[in-house]
Amino acid sequence: MSNKIKKKKEEIVKKTKTNPVLNKIYEILLYLFSYTVTLLILQIFFKSIKIAEPKILFAILSVIIIYVLNQVVRPILVTITMPITGITFGLFYFVINTFLLKITDLVMFDKLDFTNIWILFLISILLSILRFVIEDIILKPLIKRVVK
Repeated sequence: MSNKIKKKKEEIVKKTKTNPVLNKIYEILLYLFSYTVTLLILQIFFKSIKIAEPKILFAILSVIIIYVLNQVVRPILVTITMPITGITFGLFYFVINTFLLKITDLVMFDKLDFTNIWILFLISILLSILRFVIEDIILKPLIKRVVK
């Protein structure tokens, strides 16, 4: 009897095991979705952010560029600017965010436009806060539920 129970239990575990590659794809898609929604919300409140029509398409493209920059360039910038970040108690991260948003602005040409650098700095702060709320408070618990 115990062998039957063990085999049944192993079958259930095999069926419920999730694919780590699929989980990573879900995380990336949720990240892109949340960042796109955040960018579109900020575009509504700030007239200095101009996204070309169709807004959703160019918002998604800009978020993909931001995602790639966050995965590739951000770790290098954080490592290089570690002393400045330490002196400013972490406030230099917002300057790095502003720099990455400006790079995204330059890559997107006329499709995404941040007109004022000070508003861009404020937007990078708000984007960080909104992304924290969406990602850490809403999405990560959802991902943990799916993985379990």
